[in-house]
Amino acid sequence: MIVKEKLEEEYVTVAEVKETLNEIAEERSDDDREMAFELRRSLDHANEFGHLEADEARELVEELGEMEAVDDFVAHKVADLLPRNRDELRAIYAKERYSLDGDELDEILNTVAQYR
Repeated sequence: MIVKEKLEEEYVTVAEVKETLNEIAEERSDDDREMAFELRRSLDHANEFGHLEADEARELVEELGEMEAVDDFVAHKVADLLPRNRDELRAIYAKERYSLDGDELDEILNTVAQYR
């Protein structure tokens, strides 16, 4: 398959994926259809790693997005991983072209702590 261009891109958190996959699974169970292997595996993964509810994750992403040092991609990654300390947060920023000072790291960690 040849893909020529990307038309649209939207980041979603694991919690939002979990919500969507649960809806699909419910529809399939109502129709008495068996879930595909990929759907079952994806749902298992989302249930294991989706620590927040979808609305909480969206709210956290919005709060993080208001911060100057956090872009959309990083906000979604932080909401998925819920870092507990500076080292975990620095790992998320490892590929970024800039690094954060201690105050910025603490501000992000304090915001995340409200959702744990």
